[in-house]
Formats: sequence, C-alpha cells, structure tokens
Amino acid sequence: MASSGTMGSHLARRLVQIGVRDVFSVPGDFNLTLLDHLVDEPELNLVGCCNELNAGYAADGYARANGVGACAVTFTVGGLSVINAIAGAYSENLPIICIVGGPNSNDYGTSRILHHTIGLPDFSQELQCFQTVTCAQAVVNNLEDAHELIDTAISTALKESKPVYISISCNLPAIPYPTFAREPVPFFLAPKISNQLGLEAAVEATAEFLNKAVKPVIIAGPKMRVSRAQQSFIDLADACGYPIAVMPSAKGLVSEQHPHFIGTYWGAVSTTFCGEIVESADAYVFVGPIFNDYSSVGYSLLIKKEKSVIVEPNRVTIGNGPSIGWVFMADFLNALAKKLKKNNTAMENYSRIYVPPGIALKLDKDEPLRVNILFKHIQEMLSGDSAVIAETGDSWFNCQKLCLPENCGYEFQMQYGSIGWSVGATLGYAQAAKDKRVIACIGDGSFQVTAQDISTMIRCGQKSIIFLINNGGYTIEVEIHDGPYNVIKNWNYTGLVDAIHNGEGNCWTAKVKTEDELVKAIASATVTYKESLCFIEVLVHKDDTSKELLEWGSRVSSANSRPPNPQ
Repeated sequence: MASSGTMGSHLARRLVQIGVRDVFSVPGDFNLTLLDHLVDEPELNLVGCCNELNAGYAADGYARANGVGACAVTFTVGGLSVINAIAGAYSENLPIICIVGGPNSNDYGTSRILHHTIGLPDFSQELQCFQTVTCAQAVVNNLEDAHELIDTAISTALKESKPVYISISCNLPAIPYPTFAREPVPFFLAPKISNQLGLEAAVEATAEFLNKAVKPVIIAGPKMRVSRAQQSFIDLADACGYPIAVMPSAKGLVSEQHPHFIGTYWGAVSTTFCGEIVESADAYVFVGPIFNDYSSVGYSLLIKKEKSVIVEPNRVTIGNGPSIGWVFMADFLNALAKKLKKNNTAMENYSRIYVPPGIALKLDKDEPLRVNILFKHIQEMLSGDSAVIAETGDSWFNCQKLCLPENCGYEFQMQYGSIGWSVGATLGYAQAAKDKRVIACIGDGSFQVTAQDISTMIRCGQKSIIFLINNGGYTIEVEIHDGPYNVIKNWNYTGLVDAIHNGEGNCWTAKVKTEDELVKAIASATVTYKESLCFIEVLVHKDDTSKELLEWGSRVSSANSRPPNPQ
C-alpha cells in the first residue's frame, strides 16, 4: 500500500520538518511497519544500532549537534532498554522524539497477555516508566486523534527542550486516513516574550546591584543552551568588561578565545587562578547554572547567595532580594548589557596573578606514557573542525583543561553521568556534525558498557578518532571509594575493534604505550587514515589520574558519607 496519507508517512515528514535527518533504531516486531515508512521517506536515514541503549545515547549526541534527535524501538523490551538514555537526555535538556512501536490497537482494553510485556494484560507499565523522564507522552492506538497526539508531543519536545514518548500501535502506520491526506502544515512555535514590566524591574535591580560592586564576574552555566542565549551572554561580556568563566557542564557554550575568558569555575578543582577570581569577587552573575553535588565538588563552593545574581531560563533572582519570573534569559542579558557600567577591575586582578601553564615534560624514549602527555598531544589536534566528546570519568577533568579553538565542539554528560554514554553519543554527534571530526576520550570501564556500536560507526562511514584510555578499571570510582569491584577484566580492545571491523568499511586501530608510539599513531590517524574510524588504545598506569580527580573524588566521597542527621 502506498505510504501517502498514512500516519507513518506523516510522522516521517514531521521529523524532517523539525530538522531530523537520521533516526537511530533497533527493529522489533511491533515497530517494523513503522520503520518501513521511515525508510520510505527520502529525506530520512534510518541508522540501525546494536542495542536500544546506544540508540538512545546516539539520539542524545545527535540532539547536541543538531538541536533535536529521534530514536525508534519496540514495545517494553526496547522501551525499557532505551529509557536510561532518555532519562539522561531529560536531565541535560535535550529534545528527543522517542518512538515506540506498540501493541495492536485491538488488544488494548482486553484481557490478552502479550509477548514483550511483564505478563499482565495491562500494557501501561512502559508508559508509567516514561512519564517521569519525558515532558509529554502520546499513546496512539486509534487514527482519529493520532494527528493531534503526534503533533502535540513533538511541539512539546521543542518548546520544553526535553524528550517525549510516542507509542504507535503496530497495525496503524500503513492505514490511509483523511487527516493525513495532505502534506503536514509547517510547524510554528510561538516565541516566548518576557513580561515587559518584570524585565524592566529585573534589569534595574540587577544593574544597581552590579554597578555598586568593585570586582564582579560572570559565569556561564549549562542552561544557556536551552535558552539559546550564548550570543546574548557574549554581548553582555563585551559591554561590561567582567571576566568570563564557565561552569564545567557549560564548557563549549562560550568561546574560549574571548579576551575575557579565564577558564572553568569548578570550586576546588577550577582552572588555576579562575576559582580564586570568582570566589573573591564581591558580585557574581551565574547565567543558567546547575548546582549539584558534582558541579559543587561535594557542596564545597565558596559562593554566597547575597553576592549572586542567578539568571534562570525564565527567572532572575538578585542576592537575597527580589526573584522575578517570566523574564527570559536572552531578553534579560540583552537589556542588562545596556545598563551596566564598564568594570575591568576583576579582569585586571586576573592579569596580575595569572601565570601561563607549564609545558608537560618530554618523556624518555621507552618511558611509559602518562595521561598528561596524552592530553598535551590531544590539545595539539584540536581545531574549529573538531569536536571533543568526554566520557564520564577522569576524562571529565582532563578534557576540561583543553583549550578549545574557535568553533571546536565539546560535549559531556555531567548531570546524569552515565558511564558508557560517550560511545553512542559519539555515533550520534558524528552523524549530525559531518563537518567535524569527533575526538572521543573514553575509559576502558565505560567502553565495556556500550562497545558494540563501534560497529554502527564503521557502517555509517564515520571518521571519528577514539582514544581508549586503558587504566584497568573504574578510576573515578576508585577516587570516591575504592574496592575490588572497581577492577575490571582487561580486554584486547584493538583486537575487539578489529573483529568488529571484519574487513568491511574503513577502520584503523593502534595500541600505544609510549609517547613516540602515540605521536606516530596520531600522525597516522590525522593523515594516512583521516577518512577512517580510528581507534587508539592508550595503556597507562592504573593510578595515573589528574590532580583534579583526586581532589574532587575526596570531596564527593565526604559528601556521600555524611552521617544521618540526628532524629
């Protein structure tokens, strides 16, 4: 039957309209007919993944590069597998359309027990699970309201910048229906406009607060992405002359080539000299922050509320004073830039205390490779045509110290911190950002969780460079609380990737133990094999960690081990 005028073709066109060009999928009997319609849409590419978790992580990475992502899985066994990735995307404010092929519409409301369920005639378990990790849910089991349910869910994902769940009965995608007879009307999302009186009050109070300060600073947070306020932030920085810092999860949202950029503010593990300037300021503007136990280094930030202005996506709070809602971030920053007096005091203080970083020592010819030497060479690889994906673990801290060239991408998953995320995210990001070469830094423990979709990268002809840092275990966990459970079985990682490659597609691997071997491997990856997926296993000592991880781990451990409050 022709796909025109069907729910399947409507959904495919809607995905194209919102900017999705690749859907990450795992087939199952409940979603096969729907997948046919996605395949038939000429502007969509169906990317088959090895498992649903990686399909979700790939949609996450794709949304980071593209603005929105999509995945398609089967009922319950697929849905409850992808849900961990969807929860991560929810925590990171990423719009993902999670499509699940559901039971035949005739089975709803009956006492039938279906496969792929937990053995009860109630089919709502999957929906109940998704309700807490998506901003909207649509169960489409009849054609009459399918159009409205699908469009409402997709528009909600875009408005809220969160994932949505759409379940579609397996017998419906191919049936022609009048509401799908014409090309979908293009989306229009009404712009959010600040309450003008609230905006004026917030700007006036903030300008008065900051213009009285001697050495104010501004710090970018991760919610700037969802507010699309990056340019407004830079315009404010240009206008006021304050130093710019970023919270760790906002790295990549602000140009590190800006003359007032001073580094990452991460409490005790901040960029050298950055933490001192921020915490000694008499006023600080946090734009879109998230203060959790990780970003606050076990709740140890030396930040006082009375000195702070907190700019949320739709609210501004000034010190211990007013908190004004329905004031949107970009509107606020643009208006504030016109009211602030130029103040370079904190920037001048930074210039006085700043000492350029030292150069990592050159290793002897056969001396074992160290992690700081590895990242010295990764730094030299970066350009505006590259993007960095940092896996949960010590790569958080080592990648945080990289100085990003203009237009160099950077992503990591700090709020959710799910190990293994980076494999799927690298797949998705590279699929969306074909103009960039992705450099992924992944620990051995994380890689073992999601290694299979190296296969999909090869299949898609991707040319990412993956540094597999083999230190024999879960090093980030070791620094929080050590035990035998943090030691993992060592794999022949290059051998595994070679087996997955199996002579099909372009893939090159190398195993390095010294700096000379690393230099040769990077030269091969960037020249000889620049059109191939490159996988470089880097063997390092199990205790070779960044000093920041040592400090951070001890503070997070202290926060985790606080005794119960007296009853």
